[in-house]
Amino acid sequence: MEAKKPQVLVLYGGRSTEHEVSCRSAAFVLRNLDPKKYDVRAVAIDKDGKWIPQDTQTLLANLKGPVPINLPRQKQPSLPTSGDPSSSLINAASDGGLAALDHKSLVVFPVLHGTFGEDGSMQGMFDLAEVAYVGPDTLGSAVGMDKGVSKRLVQAAGIPVVPWVETRAQFWTAHHAEICGEAEAAFGYPMFVKPARLGSSVGVAKVANRAALEKAVGVALSFDDKVLIEKGLMVREIECAILGDYDPDVSIPGEVIPHAEFYSYEAKYIDADGASMAIPAKLDARETKLAQDMSRKVFQALELYGMARVDLFLDKTSGEFFFNEVNTIPGFTEISQYPLLWKESGVAAGELLDRLVALAAKRRDQRKALKRSK
Repeated sequence: MEAKKPQVLVLYGGRSTEHEVSCRSAAFVLRNLDPKKYDVRAVAIDKDGKWIPQDTQTLLANLKGPVPINLPRQKQPSLPTSGDPSSSLINAASDGGLAALDHKSLVVFPVLHGTFGEDGSMQGMFDLAEVAYVGPDTLGSAVGMDKGVSKRLVQAAGIPVVPWVETRAQFWTAHHAEICGEAEAAFGYPMFVKPARLGSSVGVAKVANRAALEKAVGVALSFDDKVLIEKGLMVREIECAILGDYDPDVSIPGEVIPHAEFYSYEAKYIDADGASMAIPAKLDARETKLAQDMSRKVFQALELYGMARVDLFLDKTSGEFFFNEVNTIPGFTEISQYPLLWKESGVAAGELLDRLVALAAKRRDQRKALKRSK
């Protein structure tokens, strides 16, 4: 009798500002999961948070761009928030004619960038359900998503970070003049303003004066109630892709070369001419090793697992590396750095996904072996 293929459930879409990016990333994952090895399923999450099971064969047959969200033939309920989380997950994927999933051997591949997908909330549900999933766990996802928390943890591990101040909406409303003054005294212009818990450069702005700073913080606070103001440096953007368990492999470094002032959302995902990628980055042997070692140390300091892309800055003046941020569910589009870095490091797309699925199953099995009572 032929052995039953492992089931891999791809989750995409989501309620974040990066919904469209997720649909683009999911296309890459669905194209490159080998149907000879896996029973591949797909569930979309629309912008209202409804879980919509998809006919995977129909998706693959018509996949020429971002993965669409096809509505079911009959009305589907939203994911329940009470009861057994594993039942909710399985029911969402098994409605609409799909066979029931076996959550004991299931691996979920969340291609959910940003809020409600990359921030630990989804991972917490998977942990409660005791379902295997690709990527860092609840803790790693949460701390990786928060730029302020991740900076403090990385700094505590002895890794240099770009100087910053952070504020919340309630403090900004009452003390914006003092906060601006503090940043100006510490950094001078230019500065960068970023929402603390978003990715893909959403809400990010480079500012050169007080009026622009106040406006940029206001925009960033429309996306998140916590904002970072960072010192502007003349830097090269160096990135490493990470793959593995708690002693992971690190790709060769790549360099993002923006064709504008900084690496915007459009340059990352829409405009093929918005930036170029040099793989490998033009670094000497010492710099290459330093970037790889620093990236591995960041991965370990933030308690990450499975995959991440670590973004570093290389100061053009001092030659010093700084930690910028980490992406725990990095982009998987055709022009995304994570798969490109691994491709140029000798790991093809199919092998990359195979290893990520295997790592998810490995962690599930290790956790199931732990004692939960005396």
